[in-house]
Parts: sequence; C-alpha cells; structure tokens
Amino acid sequence: MAGVTLAQQPSGGIAPAAQPASQMAVGTSVPQQAKTADAGKEANNSSMFAAPSVKLGPGDLIEIGVYNVPELATKARVSGSGDVYLPLIDYVHIDGLTLEEAQALIEKRLEDGGFVRSPHVTIFVDDATSQGITLLGEVSRPGIYPEAADHKLYAIISEAGGFTASAARRVDIIRQGKTETIHIDLPRNLSDDLSGNVDVQPGDTITVPRAPIVYVVGDVGRPSGLLIDNGRLTVLQALALAGGANHTAKLGDTRIIRKTPAGMTETKVQLKKMLEAKTPDITLQADDILFIPISGLRVAAARTAEAAISAATAISVYTVHP
Repeated sequence: MAGVTLAQQPSGGIAPAAQPASQMAVGTSVPQQAKTADAGKEANNSSMFAAPSVKLGPGDLIEIGVYNVPELATKARVSGSGDVYLPLIDYVHIDGLTLEEAQALIEKRLEDGGFVRSPHVTIFVDDATSQGITLLGEVSRPGIYPEAADHKLYAIISEAGGFTASAARRVDIIRQGKTETIHIDLPRNLSDDLSGNVDVQPGDTITVPRAPIVYVVGDVGRPSGLLIDNGRLTVLQALALAGGANHTAKLGDTRIIRKTPAGMTETKVQLKKMLEAKTPDITLQADDILFIPISGLRVAAARTAEAAISAATAISVYTVHP
C-alpha cells in the first residue's frame, strides 16, 4: 500500500499502519490528500455530523473510518446493550462515550491488537437516535423526536399534537446522565405563562402523567369521575361537582374508599356536619371513591368497597378545574 508503513503481526502477517495521530489531529498539519477527502466528507455529510461533545447511545447509526485503511471502514448501529461490532476487534462498548472518547477507544483496540500502527479513527453519526427527545404519556403522538435539538418544551408538546383530555398540567423531565427528575407545573393555557417553557436537550425523556381522578358514586345527582388537571379537590367540592346529594341519600353513612399498599380502606365521613360547617372539609387523593349510599339500602360492611368500585367503573369522567 503506497505511502503506508507496515507492522508485523504476532501471527506473522502484516498490518497497514496509519499516519501518526499527531499528524491527523484536528488543527495540526494534515496531508493535502487527507484534507481534500475530509472536506468532501464533511460537505456531503454536514447534516449527519455530530459535535464531539455529543454522547453515543443505543440505536445510533454511525460510520467508522480508519485513515489510510479503507478496508476497515464500516457502518454499524449501536446495539441495545451499547455495543458496536467492528472488523478485527469484535464488539466495542461505546454507550455514553463522546465521539472523541469512542475514537480513542477504537484506536487503542486496533493498536493493542497489533492490527494498525498509530491508527487515526473518525466517527460520523448518520442517525442520532439516542439523542432524540422521548415524549411519553398523555400527548396525542408519544414517541421519539430526533430533530428536537435547540427546541423548547412547549414546541415539543405542540409537535406531539398537544395534550390529551386526560393529561395533568405537569411534566417530568429525566435528563440524560442525571439522577434527579425535573418537575414542571404548567398553566392551563400555555401562552399565559412561559416560565415553564424550558430548553429541552438531546436525550431528554419527557413524561406527561395522567391527571388524578376522584370518583363520586351513590345517591348523588350525577355520579362522576372527576379528572383534576391541576390543584386539589375536597369532599364538598367533589359533591357539588357531582350534582349534590339526593334527598334520599344517607349522609351519615358516607365513606371514602381508598386504595393503599395494604389494600382497600374505608373511612367514614361526617358529611352532614361538613355541610353544616361543623367539621373541616377533607382533601381527597387520586383514585379516591366518595361513596354516598341511598337511605334504606342495606349493604354489608365487607361489600361496601366492592359496591363503590363497581359503580365507579360505569360512570362518565369529567375534567374539572379546581
């Protein structure tokens, strides 16, 4: 191979050696032929070149080249485990590495194995799947948005078709490489308050949770599932939104059915005293069932929760704005 020195392999064969890394480093003197080739490469692939600070991850499609050794050029997709298969050196784990770090690792594997002397490796990213924004939960079109760099949160939500009717006005952002989750409370009308319109970064995972639902069942005007997109809901607020108690309701036997890690619990509520302002109102929790039985209806204590849950599955859900 013209212009290339040869290195003896342990097996007795020979391997081509690239130009010394000192000659190929960015900003140093590079042979004119290499400059021309690199310039053409950059011109043809400017849209797929990733900055050295970008980290590689599962799903990324990359092109790997070794200067002056075209036989080692390859295109491969990073596996789910973060590995990429390369000729001669087998699998290389590059998940979480920057381009510079991945290049240095491959160069070391090539040189340590006696395959190429002083190799110079370049990596281009064709498809930066791992650097896309993942949007999950209550949006119209959840998925991965690969062209989301330099975008704002509201723009990504809009690109995903906006919120569903069941969405809470809150988003959780998990940032790549960080352990803490970022919680952002959003206004009902996004244009009213731009403080939550934060920058999104490559690799972010954005989750829009479902708004909590409180169920009001039994002898009320309109048994309902009340979807709370923001704020909180009390017993009296829930009762009013459900049309109030009927005149046949047994207020003294009102209960809150609540699911806990230990199972379903029932808590008696002094609803009549609440309505007379003689006892404090109670704040309900997500998935609570406020059950107000009809007067004269005999339901075994052990089956109260079962009856309330059965009634809750057959009611309409309404969005409310406390």
